[in-house]
Amino acid sequence: MSKVLKFSGHNYFRQRLILSILSGKTIKINKIRSDDNNPGLQDFEIGFLRLLDKVTNGSTLEINYTGTSVLYKPGVITGGKINHDCGISRAIGYFLEPLIALAPFAKNPFNLTLTGITNDNIDISVDTIRTVTLLQLGRFVTEEGLELKISKRGSAPLGGGEVTFKCPVMKSLKPIQYIDEGRIKRIRGIACCTRVSPQNANRMVNSARSILNRYIPDVYIYTDVYKGEESGKSPGFAISLVAESTTGVLISAEQAAKSGETPEDIGQRTAKILLTEIRKGGCIDSLNQWLILLMMVLSTEDVSKIRLGQLTAFTIQYIRDLKNFFDVTFKIKPDPATNTLLMACVGVGYINYSKKST
Repeated sequence: MSKVLKFSGHNYFRQRLILSILSGKTIKINKIRSDDNNPGLQDFEIGFLRLLDKVTNGSTLEINYTGTSVLYKPGVITGGKINHDCGISRAIGYFLEPLIALAPFAKNPFNLTLTGITNDNIDISVDTIRTVTLLQLGRFVTEEGLELKISKRGSAPLGGGEVTFKCPVMKSLKPIQYIDEGRIKRIRGIACCTRVSPQNANRMVNSARSILNRYIPDVYIYTDVYKGEESGKSPGFAISLVAESTTGVLISAEQAAKSGETPEDIGQRTAKILLTEIRKGGCIDSLNQWLILLMMVLSTEDVSKIRLGQLTAFTIQYIRDLKNFFDVTFKIKPDPATNTLLMACVGVGYINYSKKST
């Protein structure tokens, strides 16, 4: 048996399982909420383990009696046609986001249907995954066949949404050089609402534009109103914004309604979050830093470079975990002129041996 990598605590649970599968290294995670009143794995974490079991073959999992310790020995990523109910403890984004990193290296193209909550304030929304995350993945893989279809929307707390994710299979990834931020040229967005008056979507659009139009004239926010069966089981509304630069940089911000909030509150808050993200600089927004860094590590044995703004705490831990699993170190060079970081690494030359050569 290969050396077991050991971690403690429930933080970064998903990313370590994904890195275990990609690297082929067995991991043991101890002290999962061992001091909490409700110790051990939560239902959404068990749901995520079940989903990993569906997309892989040959994985073995040992959980101790209290659920505070997990030993995971990874198998092969099989992909294929899979259905999974994400429940209502966490949104669909919690389950889908990490699987996007596995999908290109499956044996069969992913055709994954997930049901649950599509928009909340805890996990990345399916809108941002569709309009930003998949396009970032498209820098490394072929975009043909890469899609996310939102069939039904489901607001918290009862969900009822449904999305289908498709991803082609890749043999290997190409390195990237992505350091030119460019200038923001337009802002696009989607304002959606379920089981409330469609006027709420228009109110979110108008309040977001009242702030964004002071900075840029090219702002267009679509309204996406679902009715009947397609609108899920709970009333709610949310907005997702994306700023695009002259060099194709995509910066995102999103918010969903909290109890008692008006559409105007959400529209203005999301617009301000987007402007804050733009001010941080870099070629990738905070939500998607981890994906780009992982793909750089997995790309062919050549140098990849990226310009990032302020690193999140999640990204900093991700860089440490990448070192543990793949023994790759990033060269980080601050750029005082733009207050950004230039990050470079040499890829490990990851090959998907499951893919049949054409």
